[in-house]
Amino acid sequence: MKAATAIGIAVGIGGLLLAAMMEGTSPAAFINVSALIVIIAGTGGATLASVGMAGFRRIPKLYRLVFSAQPPDLRERVELIVSIAEQARREGLLALDAQLAEIDDEFTRKGLQLVVDGTDPELVREILEAEIDGMASRHAAGAAVFEKAGGYAPTMGIIGTVMGLVHVLQNLDDPASLGPAISTAFIATLFGVGSANLVFLPVASRLKAMSAEEVELRTLTLDGILAVQAGDNPRVVSDKLISYVPPSEREAADEGDEAVSAPLAEAA
Repeated sequence: MKAATAIGIAVGIGGLLLAAMMEGTSPAAFINVSALIVIIAGTGGATLASVGMAGFRRIPKLYRLVFSAQPPDLRERVELIVSIAEQARREGLLALDAQLAEIDDEFTRKGLQLVVDGTDPELVREILEAEIDGMASRHAAGAAVFEKAGGYAPTMGIIGTVMGLVHVLQNLDDPASLGPAISTAFIATLFGVGSANLVFLPVASRLKAMSAEEVELRTLTLDGILAVQAGDNPRVVSDKLISYVPPSEREAADEGDEAVSAPLAEAA
């Protein structure tokens, strides 16, 4: 479910506010502009200093990716590779050249282009594995931005609280204002810890999970392309790749493979 991250964050924040309201605290009590400035500016500045401007500029794009990206469809990729294997078995590898423009995935298209060009299988593996490693490194750098923000935010919250308490201690001659002032001071810690554990760290974990899913999809594709290049029977290709598909999705994949294998049995 592509909206799971947004739903999870909303449920977490909503649960905290509900618990506070059940204790008699008004949500308006948590509105504190100075605390927000400390968390946003302090965390943002520290993160910018850590990852540089290029990494910092990716934050909006990464947020959109986490909240809207569709999970990769392993079953669909298996069906695509099997259909390619069928065509290669019937018409030869060179016949795939006409189909390349119809393949949306750039990684798959690049791998098949290498095969059509007659590239050595080991070289195909090395090139595509380098692509996978490069992608994983870029994804890790994106997740690191939010991990760093998740580490800095609680500390910035403590700094904001200390700053607030300094203000409290400067006004000890007004005992009536001490309670509200102390409460306001601790809101910075709440914002820092809350933003780290409800936003930054969950987003970082989700980015890592999405990266692992993409690596798995590309590894499946790599194995399938090499199987096609080796001239494996489409049924054998399907049997190789089906292990990547979760058991709950394999039944539908098997039904698709049966539809593909029927004409293959006649051609074999």
